Amino acid sequence: MTGCITCNPGSPAAEAAEFPVVVATGPEFVTGSTRMKAGTAQKLVLNMISTTLMIRLGRVKGNRMVDMQLSNNKLIDRGTRMVMDATGLNLENASTLLKETGSVRKAIEHFQHGAKD
Repeated sequence: MTGCITCNPGSPAAEAAEFPVVVATGPEFVTGSTRMKAGTAQKLVLNMISTTLMIRLGRVKGNRMVDMQLSNNKLIDRGTRMVMDATGLNLENASTLLKETGSVRKAIEHFQHGAKD
């Protein structure tokens, strides 16, 4: 299967793709600058597709991306805040639980199952 995102209706890419997404943005404000309207439109479409996929794959719980990779301090901090919001734990306990379980989903589930036992 092939797909494409283009801002030019009738373009060779759109004609060749089985699933073309054509976002007709019209001409740019500044001639020759393809990153203003067209680039922004394509980025918005990609964001919509990736967000929808994450939801459909079950990686989102409520409005939280619970299966994100905790690959840097910014994401660990974000994950800690999500655990705090979902569980009511304070910063220290949420951080400890997140580090012990390794993921937002597992931390929330561990808390929920632990709270029921």
